[in-house]
Amino acid sequence: MDLGIAGRQAIVCASSRGLGRACALALAEAGVHVTINGRDEAALDATRAAAEAYGVTVNVVAADVSSAAGQDALFAACPQPDILVNNNGGPPLTDFRALDREAMLAGVTMNMVTPIELVQRCVDGMASRGFGRIVSITSSSVLAPIPGLDLSSGARAGLTSFLAGVARTVAGKGVTINQIMPGAFDTDRLRGNFAAASTRTGKDAEEIARQRASGIPARRFGQPGEFGAACAFLCSDKAGYITGQSLLIDGGAFAGAF
Repeated sequence: MDLGIAGRQAIVCASSRGLGRACALALAEAGVHVTINGRDEAALDATRAAAEAYGVTVNVVAADVSSAAGQDALFAACPQPDILVNNNGGPPLTDFRALDREAMLAGVTMNMVTPIELVQRCVDGMASRGFGRIVSITSSSVLAPIPGLDLSSGARAGLTSFLAGVARTVAGKGVTINQIMPGAFDTDRLRGNFAAASTRTGKDAEEIARQRASGIPARRFGQPGEFGAACAFLCSDKAGYITGQSLLIDGGAFAGAF
């Protein structure tokens, strides 16, 4: 399917690896010029090479997207993005009793304030040009909270509610704002969680992974490319009537009809 966005400009945050990388590559495959971001320069170089293979221009910004300097660098590299994909790391698994004020403020900054700041910087330009696509990567834990990820879930839920209102104010100007809620995807982070669980419990990491996958109706983890394809569709001109929504991609793990 021709997504109708070839030649557009995109900023994809935290895109050197994982789901952010998958989104950047799917957009590049659709002919979108991408500005990628991360803090691991080797990973960024590998992602740049993969994206450039699609014949698009790739800008690389090695910076923390939560910092003012990092955000300035992103918009210096891509002053007028047509597409923004919000993504950022989340707070580590922590019992809520152990969270102090500093940790809570840092988590809310990473997973709520930062994406809102980025939307503030680009949404009016998108509206003035008559086209814009904003997609924020949140988590299935927004819908089905996971103990220990309370801070991440809460901050991302706050972002979802905040942008639900904003989405309605710009929908008539050709700008859509949506979220994608990923479940368990086969990424370095997921595998790292299994390794950490193995260290804590003494169980084999692969066995932990098999047990986790067996609890998903699809009987497997999602592949990053599947996630990237869904993101690219939401960024396409085919998705102009979808806004203010959160798309759950979890292999059926959340047992709900709505």
